[in-house]
Amino acid sequence: MIVKQLSDILGTEHDVKAETWNSRRLLLKKDGVGFSLHDTLIKAGTETEIWYKHHVEAVYCIEGEGEIEVVESGVVYPIQPGTLYVLDGHEKHLLRGKSQMRMLCVFNPPCTGNEVHDAEGTYPLEV
Repeated sequence: MIVKQLSDILGTEHDVKAETWNSRRLLLKKDGVGFSLHDTLIKAGTETEIWYKHHVEAVYCIEGEGEIEVVESGVVYPIQPGTLYVLDGHEKHLLRGKSQMRMLCVFNPPCTGNEVHDAEGTYPLEV
């Protein structure tokens, strides 16, 4: 059994901060459960271009409001508490925080813990 508290992650190498987001990585590849789980804050008034070409990501919003735009189609979906979206087609997208959003994110394959978006907006696939 794995039991962790968010407070165990804060201020460690698994509390990854970027200009537009802060990802607290709760479960990682090393935990051996087949996925990673992140408690992520999207900063208010920001836009981030993201493309998970190596990962499927499921995201559930628990706080705040914003939107996600699928780059290829231009379709925009509002995000608010209770919204779930899954990037099962590796869609390149723009994530916009109208207010600070708190999102629970699941990645498959699991992240190792130190990933940040590269110039393409993607995480590298680490084996």
